Amino acid sequence: MSHPLRILIATDAAREGVNLQNNCADLFHFDVPWNPSRMEQRNGRIDRKLQRSPIVHCYYFVLAQRTEDKVLKVLVKKTETIQKELGTLSPVVQKNLSRLLEGGIRHNQVTNITASIEQADLPNLQIVNEELEDNRLRREELTKQLSQLQEMLKTSRDWLGLSDEHFRNAISASLEILGATPLTPVNSNEACQDSATARWTLPPLDQRADPTWANTLDTLRPPRKKGQKPWEWRREAPIRPVVFRDPCSLDGDVVHLHLEHRVVQRLLGRFLAQGFLHDELTRACVCLTDDPIPKVIALGRLSVYGQGASRLHDEVIAIAAEWSDPAARGRKKLQPFNEGEKKNVMALLEDSLASLRLQKASETVKALLKQNAAQDIDDLIPHLERRANVLAQKAGKQLTERGKKEAAEMKKILEQQQQRISQRKKEIEETKAIQLSIPYAEFPVEEKRQLDADRRHWEERLKKLVEEINSEPARIEASYEVRAVRVEPVGLIYLWPVSG
Repeated sequence: MSHPLRILIATDAAREGVNLQNNCADLFHFDVPWNPSRMEQRNGRIDRKLQRSPIVHCYYFVLAQRTEDKVLKVLVKKTETIQKELGTLSPVVQKNLSRLLEGGIRHNQVTNITASIEQADLPNLQIVNEELEDNRLRREELTKQLSQLQEMLKTSRDWLGLSDEHFRNAISASLEILGATPLTPVNSNEACQDSATARWTLPPLDQRADPTWANTLDTLRPPRKKGQKPWEWRREAPIRPVVFRDPCSLDGDVVHLHLEHRVVQRLLGRFLAQGFLHDELTRACVCLTDDPIPKVIALGRLSVYGQGASRLHDEVIAIAAEWSDPAARGRKKLQPFNEGEKKNVMALLEDSLASLRLQKASETVKALLKQNAAQDIDDLIPHLERRANVLAQKAGKQLTERGKKEAAEMKKILEQQQQRISQRKKEIEETKAIQLSIPYAEFPVEEKRQLDADRRHWEERLKKLVEEINSEPARIEASYEVRAVRVEPVGLIYLWPVSG
């Protein structure tokens, strides 16, 4: 039976490795560990990022009649004071408090232990400043890295031209190609307010035609329970709604679709393949417009390939021109508009597609344009190819720059790794020298074996890094080298005046 109050009872083993911030905001300590760092670890199960509650509560039970709880009460108070002053428990304070309590709490020592905890001062100012400075430097470094990652994400989005709406429309188009219905919103109000964060329903696919879809769609189901049969799981675990933005939640009620998701890769693969099903132009449409002059738009697909036939760049290009009947045109050919005029034509097309009134051309108009479509595309293809060549050269330069940038970043990463390993290897050698001065009877054999294994691993890694520093940047640059360019017409659109 579902109940709003959910209670989880756990032993001290749950103090780490279990994140409960998505469903819990209250924690009760039935026993208070003597090690304050363990207490902080427990609180950290709910007091962490993605906690949906604005306030979390951690409760401690202290019994006045129990002698040991006098010590624990002082310990809790001292821990809270330290956290308030330093933000977290200092390693020095953890060590000092743990040493005071490592022997347990004896009744005849309660007074002395309590006094020692109460009198335990914070670390001296120099230690505090050093720890705060280290934390500040780490924080600055993390802030810098976060800023760099955000900039890289923005650059990638701009490079790909990726938007939630285009992404979702491509998925819907792929579903329609498969004979299914497009994505539908779970809640229409959600989709109207913010389509990016709204939940969408994936339609059922005909798995009889392609049984492999069963395994792919399983990635949208809740995790299978232990011991549950696959067929039972598929029957009892429905496909979850999908979203196109990070839901900032861990409850698993929805699935975040991204470019690397298996469902997305299969659908987009089918979508991209449609451009190569035919060797000639076979798609054309007519829209009406309130503009009095008829116009034609030729659409082409520019694809740039690198080594191994990897697709480096895909772009749909358009050429727009004023249309005239070939009979009246004579030997003259259609002449494309400039880029500014083309934008105005594309705006007319968007207006036409958004209005049901402008989407129903007469059969007479369709027959006329269909009769002359071959001549129109012959006139426009040379201009389409010239435009594609210009854009291909531009894309090639951008790909070269991107390859050089990523190669330089990879070289920097490898050099930093080389530096860290060299420093670690030096520390191991120093540790080994110290161990050799210890009498054989006291020598930690297991530790020596582990250090030797680490040293051998670092030496092998350093040798490989010397090669990778030279080879990896070159490999990255080569992966962005343009090997082939393909241009093909994919569509013809007419804008026919309503006035006729």
